[in-house]
Amino acid sequence: LIHIFEDEWMNKKDIVKSRIKNILGKTPNKIYGRNCLISEISYKEAKDFLETNHIQGYSVSSIRYGLYHKNELVAVMTFCGLRKNLGKKNLENAYELLRFCNRLDTVVIGGADKLLSHFIKDYKPNEIISYADRRWSQGNLYEKLNFSLYNVSSPNYFYVIGRQRFNRFNFRKDR
Repeated sequence: LIHIFEDEWMNKKDIVKSRIKNILGKTPNKIYGRNCLISEISYKEAKDFLETNHIQGYSVSSIRYGLYHKNELVAVMTFCGLRKNLGKKNLENAYELLRFCNRLDTVVIGGADKLLSHFIKDYKPNEIISYADRRWSQGNLYEKLNFSLYNVSSPNYFYVIGRQRFNRFNFRKDR
């Protein structure tokens, strides 16, 4: 079972269709991560790629890696220090994997593992956390990347005004 919000279908139909094809094993373009090169990418490159290819769009990150196949950006993975607004303590050398996605209608086999391994080699983190959007999957990619399940949280909620989605944090009493 997957859950698609109306605003996603209206505003990000190409991303939704690409995700459905991937779930059904019908992704038309298959690339092997071993045939790709890793490079750090700029804020703008990451933002543009994630806004076009990730259902949640861009999230501010301090570390951004891109995977290139024949000089074309085909996957992105981003990281930052632990976010305090999510109740995380500032642990020494701890990071959050914020975003990972492939280009629309493309699967990069082994791409996530290659990007994560490169990050670990560069930063030697003591801990990496991440969150799975369980509307789309049960977090199988995290299992493949050797993450351990720590907690399953309650479903999140958003506000949609017109055709634009807003995070609930924007509507706190202090704001």
